[in-house]
Amino acid sequence: MLASGMDTHEVLNTPQDSIHYLEYKIILQAEHFQTAQAFVDFWKIVRHTAKKFDVKVKEAENAFQSNVREVLFFDTSDFALYKNHFIVRLRTHYKDGWPQGIPELTVKFRHPDFEDAAGVDVRPATPGGSAKIKFKEEILPLKESLGGMRSIFSHNCVLAMPRERLNMAVRDLTSAFPAIQRVEANTDASVEIVNDRAVDEVQVDVGELHFGGGLTGKTTIAVWRMRKYEQAFCGEFAFQCRFDSEDKLHKENLKRAQDFYKTLQLDAFEWVSLGTTKTALVYGLGNTSSVRE
Repeated sequence: MLASGMDTHEVLNTPQDSIHYLEYKIILQAEHFQTAQAFVDFWKIVRHTAKKFDVKVKEAENAFQSNVREVLFFDTSDFALYKNHFIVRLRTHYKDGWPQGIPELTVKFRHPDFEDAAGVDVRPATPGGSAKIKFKEEILPLKESLGGMRSIFSHNCVLAMPRERLNMAVRDLTSAFPAIQRVEANTDASVEIVNDRAVDEVQVDVGELHFGGGLTGKTTIAVWRMRKYEQAFCGEFAFQCRFDSEDKLHKENLKRAQDFYKTLQLDAFEWVSLGTTKTALVYGLGNTSSVRE
């Protein structure tokens, strides 16, 4: 049971009502990710677009070394969590084929409205270990056209959690994470792996994009594959910028990041997949404008 056997804990940072992370994401078509060469090929496009805006590229020493994680999503059979903007995800890191450390549980509330997202306290009641709270603005392309951007806001709680504790019902989840009480779901309903789909994520931490004024984006390219069939169903390019205060962001540098992001969509038009997210694809919602954020 998730809510049993948990000790008092230290929350490393309290819930945020201001943004400290900007994460720019582009979902990529799966057909391009047949071999590891896809990471190199897309990175060439990124570097080409960066030159247009004088964005400095710092490539990591092991830029194309693959990092492998198993990703599992948990929900009720009728997706009550997802329909109410909650996502429950478990990630396990692997090295040389073996799991590394305790899996990482993320409970997030994601909503297109800033105030709705900021107002949800995602802190757990009594977890073991330490909980990290992040409040992020996620930037996505427009749903139906290239070269634009839209925002959703994500309030995340991340903590270590053994997989065996995820054999639970809704009541166990709401006991552990009080914010989920807002979900109108049968408390006896079980919470299980979504669509019985286990995801293999292969990611490369390619390096950094420097937009000036200290605005730096840590950059990744990833492919998600259904473990059952070893079949890719999407890729993702992302860069995340962390900052102490929005007041310290220079408009010129922020605009450079935004212009780079919008132009990259156009330069990589043959790669981009619009109107969905990785999570929505796992849920089986596909490329549709009705996908919940």
